Amino acid sequence: MTKKKILITGGAGFIGSHVIRLFVKKYSDYEIYNLDNLTYAGNLKNISDIENASNYHFLKIDLVDAIALNAIFDEHKFDSVIHLAAESHVDRSITNPLDFVMTNVVGTVNLLNAAKNCWKGNFENKLFYHVSTDEVYGSLHDGGFFLETTPYDPQSPYSASKASSDHFVRAYHNTYKIPIVISNCSNNYGPNQFPEKLIPLFINNIRNNKPLPVYGKGENVRDWLYVIDHARAIDDVFHKGKIGETYNIGGFNEWKNIDLIKVICKVMDKKLGREMGESEKLISYVIDRAGHDLRYAIDANKIMNELGWQPSLQFEEGIEKTIDWYLNNQDWMDEVTSGNYQKYYEKMYSNNAE
Repeated sequence: MTKKKILITGGAGFIGSHVIRLFVKKYSDYEIYNLDNLTYAGNLKNISDIENASNYHFLKIDLVDAIALNAIFDEHKFDSVIHLAAESHVDRSITNPLDFVMTNVVGTVNLLNAAKNCWKGNFENKLFYHVSTDEVYGSLHDGGFFLETTPYDPQSPYSASKASSDHFVRAYHNTYKIPIVISNCSNNYGPNQFPEKLIPLFINNIRNNKPLPVYGKGENVRDWLYVIDHARAIDDVFHKGKIGETYNIGGFNEWKNIDLIKVICKVMDKKLGREMGESEKLISYVIDRAGHDLRYAIDANKIMNELGWQPSLQFEEGIEKTIDWYLNNQDWMDEVTSGNYQKYYEKMYSNNAE
C-alpha cells in the first residue's frame, strides 16, 4: 500500500515545527514533506530531533515560485497539504505590506493551483488544509466571542492578507471543488517562537535587564493557546474535520497584555532568584501600534463538541513550561537573535542546496 504523502508548509517555523514533529512521530505510515523557505523565522534547529526520521523530508522552496511548486507536486504527488507558511508579524506588515501580499496571498494561490493541477479533479482522499488566524475577524469591543460565522473585518495589512488567503481557499473549494478545511486560531505561545513576539521577547529582555516595551496602556486583550495544543487541534481537524468547514481554535484564556506581562515578570523573578517585583521595573510604555485591535477572543465550542479536542494546559502552567524552555535553551535564543541559526541550513543541506 502506498504511503500517504503530506506536504506541510512552514514546518521550520514556530507552529509548523510542532505540527511536523507531531505528525512525523505519530504517523510512521505517512511520508511528511516540510516545505519552508527559511526566511528570518524559519529555523531547522526547531526540528533537529526528527530531521533523520525515515518518514521526514525537507524542501527549501519559496511559495511565490509557482514553477517550483508545480514541479514538486509533479514529482511527489502529494495527497494532502497542511498550509501554515505565512508572514505573521503585524509590525512587519505595517512596514512592508507587499511582503505579506506576496507570501500570504500569492503564495497561497500558487499552492492551491499546484494542488489543483496535480489532483486533476480526482479528489478522493485529498485535502487542502489552510491554517489561519483569529485576526481576520477584526476587533471585539462589546464582549462576545469570534464564531466561525463572524464576518471578516481585518484591521492590519497582516490580517487583511490572511483574510484574502482564506477567501481564495474557499473560492477554490466552491469553484474547482478542491476539498478544503480552514482553522482560525488565537495567539500561540510556547517553545521555539521567534523572539520578536511578545512572550519570548519579554522573557529574553527580562533575563538581560532590558526594557519591556508595552504598547499604549497594555489594555489590549488576547486569547492565548499553548502551541502543542494547537498542533493537536490541527491533527484533529486534518483527520476528523468536515470538508468545507471552518474550525476556530482557542483556549478560552483571555489576558490583558499588561496582566500577562506581570505574570511573566513574577515567574521570571522566581526563576532567576531576583527580588519579587524587580522585573516589573523594566516595564516601559510606548506609543500604541497603528490600528491595534483591542480584543480577540475565540469561541472554540465547535471543535470541542464536533471533534473532541480540548486544550491540555491552563495558562499559568503553560507559561511556566515556556519560560523554563527558553531559560534552558539560551543557545537557541542567542543564535536566533544573532541570525546565526540560518547557517544551520548551509551546514546540513549544503550538498543539496541550489
